[in-house]
Amino acid sequence: MDRAQSAALVSAGLGLVVLALKFGAWWLTGSLALYSDALESIINVVAAATAFLALRWAAQPADSEHPYGHHKAEYFSAVIEGALIIVAAVLILKDAYAAVQAPKALDMPLVGIAVNGLATVINAVWATMLLKRGRLWRSPALIADGRHVMADVVTSAGVLVGLGLVAWTGWLVLDPVIAALVALNILWSGWGMVRDSINGLMDQAAPAEMVREIRGLISRHGEGALEAHDVRTRHAGQAVFIDFHLVVPGAMTVAESHAICDRVEQAIEAAIEGAVVTIHVEPDEHAKHHGVPVV
Repeated sequence: MDRAQSAALVSAGLGLVVLALKFGAWWLTGSLALYSDALESIINVVAAATAFLALRWAAQPADSEHPYGHHKAEYFSAVIEGALIIVAAVLILKDAYAAVQAPKALDMPLVGIAVNGLATVINAVWATMLLKRGRLWRSPALIADGRHVMADVVTSAGVLVGLGLVAWTGWLVLDPVIAALVALNILWSGWGMVRDSINGLMDQAAPAEMVREIRGLISRHGEGALEAHDVRTRHAGQAVFIDFHLVVPGAMTVAESHAICDRVEQAIEAAIEGAVVTIHVEPDEHAKHHGVPVV
């Protein structure tokens, strides 16, 4: 089990703890807003479990049917998570509409706020760690999970403020209104996850700063070559596929050009985790004179 899989497994375990706390807060108060918050936590647990399974699948080595590996499996996790979030939001909106018609008094709102507040603190700490590790390890599944948990933190904070207002003012209709606002925020979060996953499945290029770094590495470590052109990149889960054309003198031997390719490839793989490099060697008559100059 690698580090990303371990993080997803811990996320599922913490999700169960938070889920228990939030449902306890709802059971104590009968608040629809707290119920909507708890319902989102169910999605957190399911999403974390899905992320773990996707990461296990993505970690499988390449085979005859998948010669480029299984890296894109992580994006399916994010798509599923986004779809689950949208379903949860629709269910909350349905219940909120019914509750606006007949608002109900809350039981022990302050106790419910305290219990839900504890769950929110746990989520905030873990969401921060997930996002940090997901970006560091370039894991779409962990980033999606972290974003969802952080969205849960934001909505929980809003719910707690709203319930405080209900307890203070006695305006019972605020409870379902807050639940509806939570649902709209969940919908926005779900759409963002689905959009990002689609970009990954469509072979979106690496970030501009990474591409600049790749070009710099080619320039610094390609001594003996003339230039590199048609540098292309694409993300696939935690892997970054990089390919380009390397122009060498026409009289250079295959062994000499291969040594340059090895040197450049090793430099890129050492600097960029998960890099998969493919280099096409060309003689100097194919130089475009507008590629990456080699120093």
